[in-house]
Amino acid sequence: MSAVKILAFAGSLRAASFNKQLARLAADAARAAGAEVTLLDLRDFPMPLYDGDLERDAGLPEHAKRLRAQFKAHEGFLIACPEYNAGMPAVLKNAIDWVSRKDGDEAGAVAFDGKLAALCGATPGQFAALRAMEATRQVLANLGCNVLSRRLGVPRAHEAFDVAGALRDPGLSAGLESLVAELVRTAGRLRAP
Repeated sequence: MSAVKILAFAGSLRAASFNKQLARLAADAARAAGAEVTLLDLRDFPMPLYDGDLERDAGLPEHAKRLRAQFKAHEGFLIACPEYNAGMPAVLKNAIDWVSRKDGDEAGAVAFDGKLAALCGATPGQFAALRAMEATRQVLANLGCNVLSRRLGVPRAHEAFDVAGALRDPGLSAGLESLVAELVRTAGRLRAP
């Protein structure tokens, strides 16, 4: 059987994002667990804010179609969620909103329905992006995506990574590897026979 396909990304545009670092580590862990991983950057998919009038008049923007194709081509998602003002970042919500829209005769939820997601997040604060992950979980679940109950939050992100980009805390590193291994294992079991 072929390797499970996992799409990994951070809900951030900032080049030096802590969550992009975390997404890279998660992608490496997924590869080590036997998955085929695509690590993408939302900066490569610039899209306007979701606007129903724009969608009605012009359809899905080209970058939304490209991103939607990536979601459809993968069985699982690894999402590193930043937390902005105790919530989900606009760029992440906007990407999900565009990807979830109907494209021609194809239902919008096809990019999410029955798939599996694992959430992690890093923030300089003490709450370890838990509120952003919960908001993201709710949105994904509403679209039919199964979201692992386990998640990994990294507090004090400005101190959490070493100069090579690895997590300094062995417990956090082991927790990320365990979360990702669960995603790969469970996604493999959820495959249609």
